[in-house]
Amino acid sequence: MNHQKIDRVRKTNSALKDSLKSCSICPRKCHVNRTIGKTGYCRASYNPIIYSYAPHHGEEPPLSGRRGSGTIFFSHCNMKCVYCQNYRFSQLDEGEEVSVKELAGVMLRLQESKCHNINLVTPTHYVPQILTSLEIALESGLNIPIVYNTSGYELVDTIKLLDGIVDIYLPDMRYSDNFMAKKYSDAAGYVEHNRSAVREMYSQVGNLVFDASGIAVNGLIIRLLVLPNNASGTTETLKYIRYNISENTYLSIMSQYYPAFKARNYKEISRSVSVEEYKNVVDCAHLLGLNNGWIQDSPEKLDPRFRGTNIKPKAMDDGKEIG
Repeated sequence: MNHQKIDRVRKTNSALKDSLKSCSICPRKCHVNRTIGKTGYCRASYNPIIYSYAPHHGEEPPLSGRRGSGTIFFSHCNMKCVYCQNYRFSQLDEGEEVSVKELAGVMLRLQESKCHNINLVTPTHYVPQILTSLEIALESGLNIPIVYNTSGYELVDTIKLLDGIVDIYLPDMRYSDNFMAKKYSDAAGYVEHNRSAVREMYSQVGNLVFDASGIAVNGLIIRLLVLPNNASGTTETLKYIRYNISENTYLSIMSQYYPAFKARNYKEISRSVSVEEYKNVVDCAHLLGLNNGWIQDSPEKLDPRFRGTNIKPKAMDDGKEIG
């Protein structure tokens, strides 16, 4: 039993005890009283709502390993991405309400299934409830790493409360331009909130650390979803990572974008990413010396599996590992 983590969770739960009475845990700061059923921008209820949970074998290799990452997909979101591939539960609100005790049970069942970690997918708007559940689960023997898998629209003060609790941070750095963030995700001030949150994440956990079998146990992985027509501004984000976070940061450069949900209403993102667009981002990472991480196959293959153990430019249509 990790007594240090339990103590840290208890202390944070005490600090967050009344936070949902005037909710301000994300940059929206809606100040609604969720404890009496009021909802803000994210539409999240008082009790957590989850869409699904299961061992996931499609995450980055050191998260999925052989036995899978124990993903818990939370419904609702504090962003409204017009291209969201998970729109059925992020924006159309599908999912099942559970109590904090039931959520703790989900965590324990995923551990019993031999998952390598507990992967909290889009957890931002449920942080207080998750931590209450985590306290129950830890006291009942949960002892695998906690992954905070976020779209990156975070309030740095909330992230600071997770110090000593989250083992692996898995944030998106989706945009380098606030105009694009507002246009495609209705996320005002995304760049500043995202960058300050990711810097805080890095200060807590540092670069990625692996166990003897190559499974991640601690650290930061940054996801970069490449959007068509440079809507994501990913090369600028790479420069920011290199000079403001760490040249040893592990990156997950993703080519898996396709025009889901409402994306076809926006001409500039109404297609998949081209091979050249994706290759330019991978090459930029290499030229900046950001060589840790994973890439995906050519966008033409529509294959989301990650390849390689480091990022180096080469032909991306051969299906082979990079590096």
